Amino acid sequence: MNLKTKYLYTYFFGIKTNKTFLSSLLFYLVLSSWYVLRPLRNELAVESYGEGMLIPLLISTTLVMILVNPIYSWVASRGNYIKIIFYTYSFFIFNLIILYLFSSSLSESMVFEKLWLGRIFYVWSNIYSFFTVSIFWVLIINLFRDSSSRKYYGFILAGGSIGAMLGSQTSSLLSNSFTETGIALFLVAASLFLILALVLATYIVKIFSVEALSSKVGGGSIDSIKNILTKDEIRKIGAYSWFFTFLMTVQWIAAIPIIENYSSLSPERIRLFALIEQIVSPLTLIVQLTLTYFVISRFGIKFILIAYGALFTFVFILYGFFPSVAVVVFCQTILRVYEYGFNKPAREIAYSQLDKRDRYKTTVFIDTFMTRFGDLSGSIFMGIGKSIFLTITFMPIVAIPLAILHTYLGLSITKNKLFKDL
Repeated sequence: MNLKTKYLYTYFFGIKTNKTFLSSLLFYLVLSSWYVLRPLRNELAVESYGEGMLIPLLISTTLVMILVNPIYSWVASRGNYIKIIFYTYSFFIFNLIILYLFSSSLSESMVFEKLWLGRIFYVWSNIYSFFTVSIFWVLIINLFRDSSSRKYYGFILAGGSIGAMLGSQTSSLLSNSFTETGIALFLVAASLFLILALVLATYIVKIFSVEALSSKVGGGSIDSIKNILTKDEIRKIGAYSWFFTFLMTVQWIAAIPIIENYSSLSPERIRLFALIEQIVSPLTLIVQLTLTYFVISRFGIKFILIAYGALFTFVFILYGFFPSVAVVVFCQTILRVYEYGFNKPAREIAYSQLDKRDRYKTTVFIDTFMTRFGDLSGSIFMGIGKSIFLTITFMPIVAIPLAILHTYLGLSITKNKLFKDL
């Protein structure tokens, strides 16, 4: 076996590739579990929102996030990664069982109980999605920390994209059961995927011995909140995450009246949403498999973090001056492909440079509370615009200075000595 052949063999079949493949498979299982539930959450939300219920539900989700984070930090302080993922994923599996039993006990006449089940499920499912995914990324940023291994993030994300497609397809196949058995089969499917994810995560930690995963985390229950207030590099990353979810919410709410004007018929709007998914999912997968590695290797995370604000500025100009369904489809596509193809791995690479306790705690706080707070803030921003009689499609123009500020935050993050060489 010559040197080149040996190198290729090691690349495709060696330990790093196995680690990358298993991590990608794990993300596949985690997102399969969530995307089985996501359409169900959306359907229950439609049934249970009622007039003016969106912002109260977002407030409830944000408040629960900030209450749950110290509990998670307390658990994390007293164990290593295996204990953390076992307790967290087992807790959510137990929740799924409770929801299954409760929903199965509801009769057709229990309209009030079903209404509140939908509202509670909306809040809970957001916590479920953010925590299961964030704790997966805690594993990745502890496994992949050197400069070469970070370039495999695209392949890992591709596993998640395939899992999202499988989960959505599973949910679609189960949709006919909704009228007969309610949410029961969805919960069973999500539980099975999460159980498999828990088993695989435990296996990965055991076969790839990493001190940061096997040793006790330590610290206290408010480390994440304290550090985001006192550490400059973490405060900037937290603000960056808040801004991008804020801006993403602004563009989505701005798209709603455009979609409503497109058609008053639900089936046609559903087909439009499906079209967006059919474009975004495979395109994101292609980008993750072919371009993520190249862009991170060639340009580093500085370019990626800075460019997001410029991309939002471009999108907001299109919404403000050329509002149309074609613009909505185009903007949704480029923003989501950029987020999951480039910006998400760039943020995780930045996370990997933080100290151990922040990799376990603060990153989860940012990915759960800060992003949910960004959603809420974006909704309030759009609500303020409506209250002073500004049109929804004009509000993205008002938000352009915030998009420019987001670019500045991306630049300031990369000037920190922890991240400037990434």
